[in-house]
Amino acid sequence: MVAGRNSVVEAMRAAVPAVALYVEHRAPTDEKIREAVQLAAGSGVPVREAGHAELARLTGGAVHQGVALSVRPYDYLLPDELLERAAARGQLPLIVALDSVTDPRNLGAVVRSVAAFGGHGVLIPARRSASVTAGAWKASAGALTRVPVARAPNLTRALAAYQEAGVFVAGLDADGDTAVAELPVADAPLALVVGSEGRGLSRLVADRCDIVVRIPIGGSTESLNAGVAAGIALYEVARQRAALEGR
Repeated sequence: MVAGRNSVVEAMRAAVPAVALYVEHRAPTDEKIREAVQLAAGSGVPVREAGHAELARLTGGAVHQGVALSVRPYDYLLPDELLERAAARGQLPLIVALDSVTDPRNLGAVVRSVAAFGGHGVLIPARRSASVTAGAWKASAGALTRVPVARAPNLTRALAAYQEAGVFVAGLDADGDTAVAELPVADAPLALVVGSEGRGLSRLVADRCDIVVRIPIGGSTESLNAGVAAGIALYEVARQRAALEGR
């Protein structure tokens, strides 16, 4: 459930798959609520009246301001289905895996970058990770309708299975020995692994990587968030692949 006037309108603008819009029948009809109702009508989302107590129950006691949006649960893929997606297109796999990234907005931003640079999906662990929430939908700017997210019970094992399938695993870490511009496997089936801001890659995941690369940064900035790091690395892979194809 998405609660509150601004949050509901933003979720609907971002085309978050919704089941129903709930509006308190005695709530003041302000501009935001009118816009929410109009967006629901335009996208075929049912609008239902609800009492104040019912809205409080539906939203778990959140400050709902007289309006709430019921969002459909996300249908995650299996990790190997991302490889099948690339094979169906006759393309080299390009997947981004997230290690301990807990902010849904970063997940959405990564999905947006994957869509922009021709990737085939995002892989996340089932535990201690951001999931596809309304916040992730908003940050993806609609890219979640085109880029799937797969979830693995164990990220390290999923990456090992990718390696057995011929996919190179490249981790992004500030202490990497190789600059991302010199990534030697950009023209191969590739999974880029992005760690959390500050902590970076976990030890087990870093040990699983075939190579660890860094994004050179200067000034006082110590690290980049997952969305920015993934975007830079994906751009570099796309650039190198385009250059190789142009030979």
